[in-house]
Amino acid sequence: MKKFLKKIFDIFMKPEMMILPGQLAFFIVLAIFPLLTLIGYVGSNISLFSNTFVSLMNNILPADVAGIIIPFLTQSKITGNVAFFMIIGFYLMSNGTNSIIVTSNELFGIKHDPFLKRRIKAFFMIILLMALFIFDVLVLAYGNIIVKEIINLEIFADISDKLYHVFVLLKWPVAFILIFWIIKLIYSIAPDERIASKYMNKGALFTTVGWIIITAIYSLYISNFANYQMFYGGLTTIIVMMIWIYMLSYILVMGIAINTTDYNIDQKNVHKTNEIEQAS
Repeated sequence: MKKFLKKIFDIFMKPEMMILPGQLAFFIVLAIFPLLTLIGYVGSNISLFSNTFVSLMNNILPADVAGIIIPFLTQSKITGNVAFFMIIGFYLMSNGTNSIIVTSNELFGIKHDPFLKRRIKAFFMIILLMALFIFDVLVLAYGNIIVKEIINLEIFADISDKLYHVFVLLKWPVAFILIFWIIKLIYSIAPDERIASKYMNKGALFTTVGWIIITAIYSLYISNFANYQMFYGGLTTIIVMMIWIYMLSYILVMGIAINTTDYNIDQKNVHKTNEIEQAS
């Protein structure tokens, strides 16, 4: 236990843990609005966001959040200026995933690939990370509220309770498998050299459990939102959401550090073995 606690303390004290989580959280928030604009533009062209959808969003989301998100989803038009700022937004977001790549290389002791190759991989990691974030928001954070609103429709009147209980029972195991798989994939492709996937299991497991716990707490807060309005007024949801995103980013980076501990120990043992063999 003493060795385990020391290992965790050493991870907390790594310079990367003091810088990267905040940077990653900032770039995730920065990418949300270009992403909403893109979704809104595509959705408006296929008539996805009807009045029923807007009403559902107003019922699900706190008024402050709905007032920010709904205009992006229902009034998005991609002009030249908007397209330019969207490209800038996604490029800046790639700085966050590029930082994950650089940090992984530093922690694993790996040489960096050329800038262009690393940046292409960073854009691919954006897709994985944003897909995971959207799933976390829609299913784990707001899932219960969304499903309640949907099953209140007349077509589900007879089976609404059963559908809700099935969703509540299935969402956590499904989320665990999906989050673990995507996080492990992100950890595996981040280093610029191939690292055996066995070294990614501990960090991916830690991050998956951490994300589920933090999101469950955030979901509990959402369900009792009215009780906390008195503290910060209209800024409550935004403040708590920022804290939630930062915690997710912190856990993600900590998972990288956990992955490197066993790998670095094994690499030291290999070097010692090679030195002994050379000496003999």
